[in-house]
Amino acid sequence: MQKWNLYTAKELRADGWLRRQLEIQAAGLSGNLDRVWRDIRDSAWIGGDAEGWERVPYWLDGFVPLAYLLDDADMIARAKKYIDAILAAQRPDGWICPCDDEARPTYDTWAVQLITKVLVVYYECSSDERVPDVIYRTLKNYYELLRDGTISLFKWGKYRWFECFIAIEFCYRRCREGWLIELARILREQGQDYNSITHLWERPLNAWKLDTHIVNLAMCLKYEAISHELLGEDYTDRAEALHQILDKFNGTPVGLFTGDECLSGLSPIQGTELCAVVEQMYSYELLFAHTGEPRWADRLEMLAFNALPAAISDDMWAHQYVQMSNQIACIKFPGKSVFRTNGAQAHLFGLEPNYGCCTANFNQGWPKLALSTFMHDGDTVINVLPIPSELSDGGKRIRLETDYPFRNIFKYTIETDKPFRFKIRIPACARDVAINGQICTEKEPCFDIEAGKTVISMAFHTFPELISRPRGLKTAKCGSLIFSVPIKYSKKMYEYEAKGVERKFPYCDYEYIPESEWSYGYASNIMTVERRELADIPFSSESPAIVVHAKVRRIDWGLEDGYETVCAKTPASRKPIDEEERDIELYPYGCAKLRMTELPKI
Repeated sequence: MQKWNLYTAKELRADGWLRRQLEIQAAGLSGNLDRVWRDIRDSAWIGGDAEGWERVPYWLDGFVPLAYLLDDADMIARAKKYIDAILAAQRPDGWICPCDDEARPTYDTWAVQLITKVLVVYYECSSDERVPDVIYRTLKNYYELLRDGTISLFKWGKYRWFECFIAIEFCYRRCREGWLIELARILREQGQDYNSITHLWERPLNAWKLDTHIVNLAMCLKYEAISHELLGEDYTDRAEALHQILDKFNGTPVGLFTGDECLSGLSPIQGTELCAVVEQMYSYELLFAHTGEPRWADRLEMLAFNALPAAISDDMWAHQYVQMSNQIACIKFPGKSVFRTNGAQAHLFGLEPNYGCCTANFNQGWPKLALSTFMHDGDTVINVLPIPSELSDGGKRIRLETDYPFRNIFKYTIETDKPFRFKIRIPACARDVAINGQICTEKEPCFDIEAGKTVISMAFHTFPELISRPRGLKTAKCGSLIFSVPIKYSKKMYEYEAKGVERKFPYCDYEYIPESEWSYGYASNIMTVERRELADIPFSSESPAIVVHAKVRRIDWGLEDGYETVCAKTPASRKPIDEEERDIELYPYGCAKLRMTELPKI
């Protein structure tokens, strides 16, 4: 098992389309939440009267690395304003969360686990020397309160106990004090044992349970990887076992697990919460870092290039709470929601559809992906994700120029004071890999050289294919991209105020109303790829950089019983209703905001 260390925003820089994606995010909702959303602007974390639990830490978890990756002075100053207020409000005994002393036993300490993780991120970006002592005193206080029984883990803190290990490991590397190991053991003992509840994941329950809550499960995949060393336990790869169960009974074509809001089975008309997308990405980033297993990076690519952009508008001012594989409309349900435990507006694009957690949390997705492009172990460097980025580490500088995943051509320019070992993870989807013009005869998950000052060129092929889905349906895939039948749509904008929260353009809500045909089945396995110019918006819903041409025929698909804006789980008939075979363009899943992704083969 190979363990890799993460770089920070001081060593990494996003280039190309990745930097453009971060710039769009900074200009959109994530970069402006402290100006437009009361739960951040007026939070109790900075002395206000709005929410004082997870939303400011969630926002900072993405906003801080975003600010430093872009080296944006204004954003850095705004992040520091929040951090300064949080540090200044720490109690003499170390307690850091905004609640009265007598309320501590009933305050869900998921917020303690989350804010300490955020402070680690902030320190790694800023080198603010106030921060390590604040983290130390916060954890020491947490340990003493848990040890003495003054507080205990319950609800979210119980199910997310392992999230605190990010900060515990940070402190333990610095001081090696035994109470940190005791804190780790207390959290493990009081935390939920996910291995004991996997039987609940095998069929949808139509009930809201923490045991099946999709965000908890997306987070839990990394629990063993980040905790086993501090706990003195062997690593047994429980993540893979848990992943297989979740995928078998709740998997989606883009590598997600359905959860609207709890596990929802294999139906293409059930949704997945956006918080789960970014938390599952973070789990995979840390799983690769702690194990070196290429499969976690392959799975990370699937989420990042498909599920993440799918649930966010092109300008990143609006997002969905849940996304569906087969999503023919995003219109509020007039009656009962089709979702098992989410409301009638959860699939709309807006400021905070259904619930506001994703509003704050989704912004960690792109910045943390950028921080996972390169990792290191001593003097050995690995390019984990072959997306446009640059590493500057001491005397080493590596620049990667590429438009992957839209094109499969890569150029590494390496400048260094002395040779070092350099690895490139090659995606599992790559075929006919060529390094510096030479075809690699043996497929290996990594290219490995002793690198001096040099240029490395790499190219490979990816081929479109139809992969099998449950109920006899098929999904188009090419490399790390999933493709869907795009549905043209118009938008209906809603500006209003509810519960003291204003929706006003550009941070308002939208219904997406379908305006094109969607009742198709695949007529052939033969598909062709067309690569186009990369637009200013990388995952553009109007000008995708890659399309797949496919042959389809119209069928009588039908609507889900009781709904006018939801297709049936499976087609009413798989028999073509006309003789005409049509050539259509399939869009990348992340570009097709309305889409059909799971179709029958005629």
